Amino acid sequence: MRVTRRIIIGAALLGPCTLPVACSDASAVEEQSPPAVASLRLELVASGLANPLYLTAPNGDARLFIVEQPGRVRIVQNGQLLPAPFLDISSKVSSGGERGLLSVAFHPRYAQNGLLYVNYTDTRGDTRVERYHVSANANLADASSAALVITVAQPFANHNGGLVLFGPDGMLYIGMGDGGSGGDPQGNGQNPQALLGKMLRLDVDGGDPYAIPAGNPYASSGAGRREIWASGLRNPWRFAFDAQAGLLYIADVGQNRWEEVSVVPAASAGLNYGWNRTEGNHCYSTDACDMTGLVPAAAEYSHDDGCSITGGFVYRGQQMPGLVGHYFYSDYCTGFVRSFRYANGRVNDARDWSLSGAGNVLSFGLDSAGELYLLSADGRVSRIVAGS
Repeated sequence: MRVTRRIIIGAALLGPCTLPVACSDASAVEEQSPPAVASLRLELVASGLANPLYLTAPNGDARLFIVEQPGRVRIVQNGQLLPAPFLDISSKVSSGGERGLLSVAFHPRYAQNGLLYVNYTDTRGDTRVERYHVSANANLADASSAALVITVAQPFANHNGGLVLFGPDGMLYIGMGDGGSGGDPQGNGQNPQALLGKMLRLDVDGGDPYAIPAGNPYASSGAGRREIWASGLRNPWRFAFDAQAGLLYIADVGQNRWEEVSVVPAASAGLNYGWNRTEGNHCYSTDACDMTGLVPAAAEYSHDDGCSITGGFVYRGQQMPGLVGHYFYSDYCTGFVRSFRYANGRVNDARDWSLSGAGNVLSFGLDSAGELYLLSADGRVSRIVAGS
């Protein structure tokens, strides 16, 4: 284990209260001692998967549900990868590059209602979020139960975003990239009338297929699309809530130079993360730009260290108590595994774990006990555990 050398800690540079929101919520995590874990290792859980892009589990469920990019959701049960997919929608999915079946989210009351939501690229190349229901067989979703939640046209083949995730407030959050190409040529990130380049927030329990939550910034003003929760995002491939601390972490993939993680109070509506005026904490296309009102990155690293950030989760499991409260992330190209602890409005204990064997990291995952997993492009899914 070594201290990260090249990561630039945005909060330390900009001060603990530079967000255009109240900072008291972001300082709620108590100071902890440095991690007692000396090293980490990967413990193989499954292999031979086709581009495993995400791992999750319903509340209280010991199974692992793994998303394969071509359009399948697989189950690991009692340590074994089941041969039959839980859900197979590959005939509806356009897969390859940044397209495919990109994530699945189980309803917080899945044990009672059996509902799950998927985000995928359809055969026209557009984003489609659908709701499904589990069948009478607990290891098989009913593929015929598909119901459209929302669809968003994609002008290019990249920057699909792709994560659907229920927040602590019970709302469904959807990360949308800026539409692709390079440099946001359509200006979607800063356009309040476009769903691209945004974080969306939907109340899937309040309407069919959804209602607009009252707290959304444009819920009643008409100044922007009512589904929007936040703007100024390039490609938020992965984001995460830390419900215990009341924080939202967004890892936004950069353009030419900078990869970034922003950390904000989870309940703060209408934040602007800067793209394409800024890339990380830097002006994107000019030497000077107006950063007033923009959320600064809490942490960033340059392309000297990688090419595409893979956001992870805050660890809240029980197997590594010395790392509770630490946010983990990686980079697709270099495969490093890094972590930091966000407390008192700033990044602390930034570390590079020198974890070997990760390969090209596609995603992280959490099981129902809060343990952390890493998914690699060579088809492996591994649990992150303390080194021996």
